[in-house]
Amino acid sequence: MGDSKVETISRLAQWRIDNFGPCSYKKSDPFKVGLWNWHLSIEKNRYLYIRLFPEPSRVSKEQPPFAKFILRVSNAGANRRLYISPVHDRPLQTCDDFVWPVDSIFHGRFIIDVEFLELRISPINGGEFISIWPTGGAMQSVSTQSTLCCLASMLDEGILADVTIKTAEGTVSAHKAVLSASLPVFESMFHHNLKEKASSTILIEDMLLESCMALLSYLYGIIKQEDFGKHRLALLGAANKYDIVDLRDACEESLLEDINSQNVLERLQEAWLYQLNKLKKGCMMYLFDFGKIYDVRDEINNFFRMADRELMLEMFQEVLTVWKLV
Repeated sequence: MGDSKVETISRLAQWRIDNFGPCSYKKSDPFKVGLWNWHLSIEKNRYLYIRLFPEPSRVSKEQPPFAKFILRVSNAGANRRLYISPVHDRPLQTCDDFVWPVDSIFHGRFIIDVEFLELRISPINGGEFISIWPTGGAMQSVSTQSTLCCLASMLDEGILADVTIKTAEGTVSAHKAVLSASLPVFESMFHHNLKEKASSTILIEDMLLESCMALLSYLYGIIKQEDFGKHRLALLGAANKYDIVDLRDACEESLLEDINSQNVLERLQEAWLYQLNKLKKGCMMYLFDFGKIYDVRDEINNFFRMADRELMLEMFQEVLTVWKLV
């Protein structure tokens, strides 16, 4: 229809309704403001109901906008009446997220304005909403979020993927350029006459499929906190295998944060295996300085049967040190 087009300039969108009957519904064409395409719709019953919502898309689903806006509706005749909404500030994802009932009757021709005062977006890895209209150095943050969203699409949908990774449970597609830029070991695979270059296949058969996806998400910069927490032991093994120092450090810090009686012996073993001195010290303090060795008496015998002799010697020396302080 001719009156479904919305004109935009800067952060302002204007919809001119040329013909609206007493019991009608209209929906505008999509219009672009910020990162999203938007729609306005109007419906008349007892009131005039005005809705504003983003067009369904991957971006609006995964990173719905948090919009601060104001609406104005006015008739187009000589006796102009103007109704102004309060300032709204809320997340918008579907047509049910916002509706403004105008307690007035509008027939025929009238105008709806929506002015976006602010548009914010949630980082793909979680955290506080950030403005898409930043000033100064914040522009880099928005640019980074846009890039990460593209990388997430590339990995999830296999867009132009050119390498296959075989895990213990199945395969996943990835991109040689991203892997090569992330890790020298992968760059070496694809730049020398190795079997990985010829077959475009990498074997990571010591990882489960989900853990491998978590590793790839980390390399692509899009890993979610819950996935990191769930797979951090597997990620620690991969970090040690591929010499990913920052991932190794992140895993050690994370494992240090939630030591308890149920996991302290396992954590101590991992700390010894991967030479994580900070984690090892934390486990030792938990067991001996804080006296939690008594809480794991049932498990300690089995631990000693499996533990490295040098680790057992360190534990014995720690016991002697604590006893001297008592």
